[in-house]
Amino acid sequence: MTAPTKPPCPTTASPSAPSGTSSGDTPPGPALGENLHSPVIDWFGEHARDLPWRRPEAGAWGVMVSEFMLQQTPVSRVLPVYEQWLERWPRPADLAKEAPGEAVRAWGRLGYPRRALRLHGAAVAITERHGGDVPADHAQLLALPGIGEYTAAAVASFAYGQRHPVLDTNVRRVFARAVTGVQYPPNATTAAERRLARALLPEDEPTAARWAAASMELGALVCTAKSESCHRCPIAAQCAWRLAGKPEHEGPPRRGQTYAGTDRQVRGRLLAVLREAPGPVPQAALDRVWHEPVQRARALDGLVADGLVEPLAGGSYRLPLT
Repeated sequence: MTAPTKPPCPTTASPSAPSGTSSGDTPPGPALGENLHSPVIDWFGEHARDLPWRRPEAGAWGVMVSEFMLQQTPVSRVLPVYEQWLERWPRPADLAKEAPGEAVRAWGRLGYPRRALRLHGAAVAITERHGGDVPADHAQLLALPGIGEYTAAAVASFAYGQRHPVLDTNVRRVFARAVTGVQYPPNATTAAERRLARALLPEDEPTAARWAAASMELGALVCTAKSESCHRCPIAAQCAWRLAGKPEHEGPPRRGQTYAGTDRQVRGRLLAVLREAPGPVPQAALDRVWHEPVQRARALDGLVADGLVEPLAGGSYRLPLT
């Protein structure tokens, strides 16, 4: 795919009246999108990381696996697990044949292990409904278990070159700064953000798919949450937030996620014991992983309720078989 050859139009952004939209405002016209597409896509062509799920041989299944794994997880942690996963289960049908507990086991320490169960459920549905091929139709993707709007749009765009707004955290931050003129997007995706993303989409399908990947990469590598590198940004001269003097975030304080001492940490330790065991694990072995019995019991109950652990007669536990 190649970037559009049309030269960018002069920007209309200014410190007093940034081009873009705030909550509830009318989305910008097509001229602004055209102003951004070429520089961002050209930058992507030169600076995009060589990631395995971007290679042609990855296919739609490889793209889908990556999208599940990359949710709230950095690329550096995903890469080794992704490669092992695709080597073991190169097609959805290969994963569908396995017990869901094997998906949880292979997920390792990526975190948020319910994603493994959802990916297994999607593989089963793909095998049963679509002959083992990841569907290209957006509505069919959205109908798969565990697939939300973002993942359906990402797979349709990145695997099949379709025209969909793909709004992850990185893209939302780029749009918030470059167009809306604020440092950070809202905590949850808003209707105004979706309207803006649709307004900024190139009309041409291949270019729209390239734009989706390029704007995401820009947010991951340059327009980061902290220590943004405006000197390396291809649209710095047009960025409404930079032109406004980089005003500080005015919304609720942005707090980083804590992990130490939380139920998430306890759940992770319990799952680690179960993943490493060849068979059922007695309660006594799980009791040793955390000193506080009430929190430990709550974490274990949560794992059972989420379908990540199966209780057995006699007080032992295992990863799910069904």
